[in-house]
Amino acid sequence: MSRISEVFENGNKAFIAYLMAGDPSPIKTREYILKIAEAGADIIELGIPFSDPIAEGETIQKANLRAFASGAGLESAFEIAESLKGVLKAPLLFMTYINPVFNYGYDNFFTKCADCGVSGIILPDLPFEEQGELSGFTTKHGVDLITLIAPTSSSRIEKVAKNAQGFIYLVSSMGVTGVRTDINTDISEIIGEIRKYSDTPIAVGFGVHSPSQATGLSRHADGVIVGSAIVNIIAEHGENAADALYAYVKSMKDAVSH
Repeated sequence: MSRISEVFENGNKAFIAYLMAGDPSPIKTREYILKIAEAGADIIELGIPFSDPIAEGETIQKANLRAFASGAGLESAFEIAESLKGVLKAPLLFMTYINPVFNYGYDNFFTKCADCGVSGIILPDLPFEEQGELSGFTTKHGVDLITLIAPTSSSRIEKVAKNAQGFIYLVSSMGVTGVRTDINTDISEIIGEIRKYSDTPIAVGFGVHSPSQATGLSRHADGVIVGSAIVNIIAEHGENAADALYAYVKSMKDAVSH
């Protein structure tokens, strides 16, 4: 697996794909990760099943339940990551919440991430001001702690951007994750403000689902993140989602690249 920073080299516009570990089963999650990477996903974001996913809308909440029903959990996510070492070239990130990481033990958790080839982590309920609690462990084990910036972050953009690692996750709109017909936030204005303070790549997520949205956002951003639309495909097709995932991800990567 490559480092996150390498994905954005030479002006590459990244497509970042999210799916839930264990939905519909750990074996299928591994298969689907490889399929979407084959289709052009530059970075894979793997959700860890959690009982209180406060940043998630209904689509990913249901994916959590399906993952739990398949017997998946944190250890399953580690096992999936471990099984992809030497096979998956795209960086693999974990998306989870601070509680499972805290309970596992920070050093134990990030030691395991490094051993399994996990390149970064997204913790949406960890305030920027409290990231110092983890930064020693993430730095020690070479795991990028991905920073989120929301439309309401204007007064904090400078300090957040200056300390960003891997890429900056720009939240397109307020609320939880989920497909949105329209994204009304002035993304170009926020990106312009961020770039006053940092040259870290910026990827936009929350609500993105169509090729036209991806094309529009990639004119300003360095990458686009899609989760709920991918999870919806898995919910619809279950054990037979591979071909539909490939077609969708390829269409989105093509849209980001043009």
